[in-house]
Amino acid sequence: MPKPWTVAVLGPGGIGGLLAALLSRAGHRVICVAGQETARALRQDGIRVRSGQFGDFTATVEADTELREPVDLCLVAVKHTALGAALERVPSGVLGDAALVVPLLNGIEHPDALRERYGEHRVVPGVIRAESTRVAPGVIEHGTPFTEVDLAGPPERLDGLAGVLEAAGVRVRVAEEEAATLWAKLALLAPFALLTTRYGVPIGDLRTGRRDELVALVAEAAAVSHACGAPADPAAVLARYDAWPYGTKSSMQRDAEAGRPLELDAIGGALLRAAARHAVPVPVAGRLVAEVAAGAAGTAGAAGAEGTAGVAAG
Repeated sequence: MPKPWTVAVLGPGGIGGLLAALLSRAGHRVICVAGQETARALRQDGIRVRSGQFGDFTATVEADTELREPVDLCLVAVKHTALGAALERVPSGVLGDAALVVPLLNGIEHPDALRERYGEHRVVPGVIRAESTRVAPGVIEHGTPFTEVDLAGPPERLDGLAGVLEAAGVRVRVAEEEAATLWAKLALLAPFALLTTRYGVPIGDLRTGRRDELVALVAEAAAVSHACGAPADPAAVLARYDAWPYGTKSSMQRDAEAGRPLELDAIGGALLRAAARHAVPVPVAGRLVAEVAAGAAGTAGAAGAEGTAGVAAG
């Protein structure tokens, strides 16, 4: 049996918590890096996973508010909105020269920021496809019948990492082209996230009630991806949507429902910026980004007003 890895997971939420639990169950040493409350809960109770794909199980992990020793792998699984502050928990000098840093964030613009902090040789851009939600610190509900990770880089460099993830139950693909890897995710995610968040409905309702808008937005995202050197297949994207369970929601929609900050800039904003650079018209995407932004601002304003009223009443 290969030597177990030491793995740091920055952000043990829906995605990070799921991967941390799977890697621990596969025999690796896992150190979750999180805030004080979450770290305390993980040290005490471990990570409890409820999953149709992997079953229900509890995994033991270590947890701390900062990484304090070298590791073989650091998975970065925080929301893009929290990335800057979260990276302060993983000092570059502590990681170790051999560590791989694998960001599993939404969007296409974050790898450069990670390279600047941790070095070109450490960062392996990746994307993950799965619906997984943290319902409480250390409690993960995994909703999709798949968990897939794509890694970008030389296959000979990433064989060990791919093997570790696959042995834990994750389907892994390795590709040389970073742009193709990141855009394959964004071209799939952006239409799904923007439409489910704008209208507050799951993918099944979009497939039936807003099919024309869904098709148009998929075509726009594919056109931008193609202009960036990463050809996308609109028909394949739509086929994936059609195969998903009716009630599947995007993480951005769940954030909106919970009143959390949205990854709108990392998803919709990145799409619009790339479209502008390559002069690709994206009228549907532009309208939806503006409408989601306006809705988020309105929700924040209402919450602020309620909070002020609450304090005054008290």
